[in-house]
Amino acid sequence: MKLTTNDIAYFKRFSVIIVTGGSSGIGCSIIKAAQNIGPKLWVCNLSRSKPDVFLGENGIHIGVDLSDPAALQSAANTLLSRLQEAPPGEILLVNNSGFGDYARLPHADASKQLKMIDLNIRAAVDLTTRLLPACLTRGGTVVNIASTAAFQPTPFLATYGATKAFVRNWSLALHEDLRGTGVRALAVCPGPTRTNFFKAAGFTKPPIGESGPGALDMTADEVARRTLRAVAREKTIIVTGWKNRLITSFGGTLPLTWVTRMGAVILRKLRLEQHR
Repeated sequence: MKLTTNDIAYFKRFSVIIVTGGSSGIGCSIIKAAQNIGPKLWVCNLSRSKPDVFLGENGIHIGVDLSDPAALQSAANTLLSRLQEAPPGEILLVNNSGFGDYARLPHADASKQLKMIDLNIRAAVDLTTRLLPACLTRGGTVVNIASTAAFQPTPFLATYGATKAFVRNWSLALHEDLRGTGVRALAVCPGPTRTNFFKAAGFTKPPIGESGPGALDMTADEVARRTLRAVAREKTIIVTGWKNRLITSFGGTLPLTWVTRMGAVILRKLRLEQHR
């Protein structure tokens, strides 16, 4: 999916893009895609490791563990100070950082589950709240990366799915709260994506089907293009890919207990196939 001339023209309004977790995966791809559209964008990445991609002459990387509230506060203060030097224009804030963990909750690492909540939920709310005054002054868009896991309970990924449900619902509510202010919010719900997510979640290989047109999995670059296209078209929520949209829509027509049970069967099977 390519961006149109009108999509590209829309991005002239942005002078600043702030991405969390831009060192790899979808976050890094969004940085690259945004730079291709606006090479003079003032880029900031907030993550523990520095991205391989060049952030531009005015770009900065702030090394931070966003699951640490004190570290996030310090990083936000540094960023707000730097924003005073940024050229006029709107802000594109992308809350992308997050991770999952495959485990039955009785056997899951409790500290890892709590850190997941801190990163996937609290960090997004905290950073957005701190940056909103600047966004309201300059105008902008808040992009929150959720997941197709946000549409139903996810056994074996229980905490992860619940955090993404929060991100989706919070983003939609935030958009309404901001209506008429010049700031918008967009919830992006990718399906399985070819990133390091599955490795970090405990899979030996991505549990997704064949790649290519029509497959359930996408590259991070494709998710990034669809995200920027949705920003330009002022969408409030997108599910990336028609098959993912079909699956999430189908799941919404069945009793939630059935959907949960079906999810457990599928995810258990995927996990078992990892160890054959």
